[in-house]
Order: sequence, then structure tokens, then C-alpha cells
Amino acid sequence: EVQLQASGGGSVQAGGSLRLSCATSGFTFADYAIGWFRQAPGKEREGVSCITSSRGSIYYADSVKGRFTISSNNAKNTVYLQMNSLKPEDTAVYYCAADWSSCAIVGGNAKRYDYWGQGTQVTVSS
Repeated sequence: EVQLQASGGGSVQAGGSLRLSCATSGFTFADYAIGWFRQAPGKEREGVSCITSSRGSIYYADSVKGRFTISSNNAKNTVYLQMNSLKPEDTAVYYCAADWSSCAIVGGNAKRYDYWGQGTQVTVSS
């Protein structure tokens, strides 16, 4: 059974940092696109970042380039999202998702991802 569990959310002030984790199980982690998405109240789900470790493929949304860094630990089947220089507009529920594909193909397109974990809340205050 494919499972993804996001954690690491919290409340920080603008300019602060958080690191999210997505622990996975039930599939060959390195061959999947593991994506991070976020959804703020009243807004559509937005693709933030993606990594396919076996292919060296990484994607970032323009809104987070230079501030967020995605990485993976294949031994732990876990993907991390290091979020620096956080802004109030980064406030959202963050989700991780998986698809048997490459980030070069699915990128930040939520409709392409088959498996989803529960969300973790990130709140950035000004």
C-alpha cells in the first residue's frame, strides 16, 4: 500500500525557515516523482516543487525558486522541503504526493499525481 505522510509544519514569522518531511512507504521511492503542493483557503492547489531522485529531475515553482530546496534521502524513503525566507503568502496547507513518472513530465500538475498524503499547516506571520 502506497503511503505518504507529511510533517514539519508550524508557525513562523516572515523571514523564518521550516523544513517539511514526506515519509513514504509501499513503493520504489527513487523511481517516483515526489511532489510538494500547497493550498491556501479559497485558492487552488499549487505545485511547489518535485523531485525524482533516480533521474536527477527537480522542479520548482517560480514563486519559490531561490527560497525553497527539495532533497531526498533514499535510504529513509523521505523527501524534504527546506523553506527559507518565508513570506506570509507561503501560508497554506502543504501536501506531498507521488506519481510513477519524472518531475520533468508531471512537474507541479496536481492532476498527474496518483497518491497523496495528508497535509501539514504552514503559517507565516508578518
